[in-house]
Parts: sequence; C-alpha cells; structure tokens
Amino acid sequence: MTMMLPSVLAQVDELVQPGIRAALDRIDERTRLVAGYQLGYWDATGEPTGRGGKGLRPALALLSAGAAGQPVRHGLPGAVAVELVHNFSLLHDDVIDGDLERRHRPTAWAAFGLGPAILAGDALLSLADEVMSVAPDLDVARGLPTLHAAIRRLIAGQAADVAFETRTDVTLDECLAMARDKTAGLLACSATLGAVLCGGPPAVIDGLARYGERLGLAFQLVDDLLGIWGEPAVTGKPVLSDLRARKKSVPVVRALTSGGPAGGQLANLYAAPGELSGTDLALAATLIEETGARDWTEKQADRLLTEALAELDQLTGPGPGGATDPTDVHADLVAIAHFMTGRDY
Repeated sequence: MTMMLPSVLAQVDELVQPGIRAALDRIDERTRLVAGYQLGYWDATGEPTGRGGKGLRPALALLSAGAAGQPVRHGLPGAVAVELVHNFSLLHDDVIDGDLERRHRPTAWAAFGLGPAILAGDALLSLADEVMSVAPDLDVARGLPTLHAAIRRLIAGQAADVAFETRTDVTLDECLAMARDKTAGLLACSATLGAVLCGGPPAVIDGLARYGERLGLAFQLVDDLLGIWGEPAVTGKPVLSDLRARKKSVPVVRALTSGGPAGGQLANLYAAPGELSGTDLALAATLIEETGARDWTEKQADRLLTEALAELDQLTGPGPGGATDPTDVHADLVAIAHFMTGRDY
C-alpha cells in the first residue's frame, strides 16, 4: 500500500531544495541542465517540472540534528550533501546498468548521452563535498569523514553488484553485504550526519546509525521485491525489470542458493544465452516464489524494520531542554521508516 508522507518532508521543501538549487548554480550550464534533470527540477529542455524527489535522505539528516537536541536546520548542509550523493549514485548506476527509464521518464544518460550523464554525476559528488566543507559553525571535521566513509561503502557495494553479473557462485551473505554497502551505508549516514555536524552525543549518533543501517537494508529488500513484482505504472520501471537484466538481487540469490529443483531451474534460465522472453521472465518470477525466496525476503524486511524502530525506542537524547521536541523527532523517524518500507513505488 502507499503510505502517508511524513510531515518533516515539508521542511525538506523549505530548507533543502533551495540549498540544492543554489549548489547547482555553481556548475557550468550544460552540466547543470543534466543534474537538474536528474533531480527532477526540469525536463530535458530546462522547462520546470516539479520540486524533485521526496527527499527522504535529507529528511533523515535534518531529523538527526533534532535528535541531538538542536534545531533541524543545523542539519541542512548534511541534508543537501546526502541528496547530492544519492543522485550521483543514481546517475552512474543507470549508466552502468543501461537503464532507459527512471521515475516514468528517460534516464539522464538516455536523454543527454553517456558523457554528459557521467560528468553530471561527478559534479553532484563534488558539490556534496563543497557544501559540507563550507558549513559554518558546525563540526565539519567529523562530518566530512562520515560522508566520505558512506561514499566509499556505496562505491564498494556498486562494485560488488557489477562483479556479481559475471559470477554464478554468489552467496546470500555476499549479496546482503553488497546491499548493506550500496544502500544501507548512505541511509545510516543520512540518519546520523546532522547529529554529527551538531556535535551530538555518541550514544545518540550510534543509535541513529543502527536505525539507519537496518532501515537501509529493509528498504533495499523492498526495492528488490519491487524490481520483480512492482507495478510498472507505479514504479516507473518495466515489468520484471530486475529479472530482465538478470540482476542478482537478494530474492534472486536466495532462490538460486535454495538447493531445490526450482532454484536449479532458475539458475539455468539465468545462464541461458540471449534475452529472456516474456514467458521466461514470468517463469523466473514463479520459480523464485516456489523456492520461498519472496516470502523470506518480505519477512527479513519486516524484521529489519522492527529492529530499526527498536533502536529509536532506546535512544536517549538531550531531553525536553533541547531546541527540538524529541517526541516530534521520534514520530517523524518512525513515520519515515514505515513510509520507506511500505512503499509500492
């Protein structure tokens, strides 16, 4: 089902979106056009189309400042940075995978070409670093290493994902480790960066990191399920898109390593030369279900969500004397967790 958007996202519109647009104004006009297209601000001709994505990662960065007892606006540089990094990764991911569609329209590389898309991704990454570096009155010395560590994890996860394409022996543990690096690392960074910049208590930062890590992996598992069984009209991707690309996502690897006849038949399909037909794709999805991998993945996502919420319940922040109401912060963090794992897009 579609979940209600958390109320904190209104602050993403008010605070973060202008910060991202201001950052884009620092780069050359050609690259800015591609980057803004990727962010959803305008079409391929530069005509305005909307405000951009839903801003879940920036919202987490803002809320983490609140969890540290500071005004959420103190997390703004981190919020802008994580959204820029996220879109850098999407730009390059689409290039690597050869995906032609994202969010119901052509991907940036499909619209502008490979070179401009790669350069726009590079520009977004450099802007993220710049935005953080010039943040006034904040603990940049701790914030930048936190962001850089997340970027290294993201790249390591993407590298593993690419390596899996030519391997037939990927284990479930390897696949889960890849998902943690590729997705959970940046979510954990987002959930802590505002608190880190504000010099928040270590116990709060550590708890937020565990919350973000578990939420990030749950989010990826849900995304893996949608990559097979999501509705194209809602997800913006072709039907059975991950199977068409023979992605070794978590449910696929769980099925391939199940040891039964259905898993073996799926392995044969994945190893077959040429493109998979519509019949083959439908069969692959059925085989994954027969191994129990779909049900297992759903249960793992539910378990991780429960663990993420438990981390929030154990947080001990600065208390009512802080500049932000901890009750409101907790409620928004819970709402974001449910929204990210209950989505159908």
